Amino acid sequence: MEYEKSEEAIARLTPEQYRVTQQSGTEFPGTGEYLHNKEPGIYVDIVSGEPLFASSEKFESGCGWPSFTRPIVPANINELHDSSHGMVRTEVRSTHGDSHLGHVFPDGPVERGGLRYCINSASLRFIHRDEMEAEGYGDYLDRVEESA
Repeated sequence: MEYEKSEEAIARLTPEQYRVTQQSGTEFPGTGEYLHNKEPGIYVDIVSGEPLFASSEKFESGCGWPSFTRPIVPANINELHDSSHGMVRTEVRSTHGDSHLGHVFPDGPVERGGLRYCINSASLRFIHRDEMEAEGYGDYLDRVEESA
């Protein structure tokens, strides 16, 4: 599957999705659609469709945004220096879609690598495990826990 940013994909974004992904915005903490999602599946870039995170790497961090311990395909994540808003952070962007996703911090679960990818729901599309094969993401089924 090829993943890319297209005018058609950008045109389908809601104003909030556009603000977050294209203007490096941040959704208000506690408001994201996927914050409390516990269903098995993968999270892909809302713009390009590239696989980003598996539900098996999602954890409750208490930060107000969906948090993951690692990307499902590290090559699909770019980490960039971000010194905006008077802070020094590491911004996370999708490789093919160049969507702003959020930030990564070194305060995640130590036993799972120590990283916390703090990601805006508005930059993601969730694909349930039961739909992954039909949507072309069958290669990642082994990275997702079984349905309950």
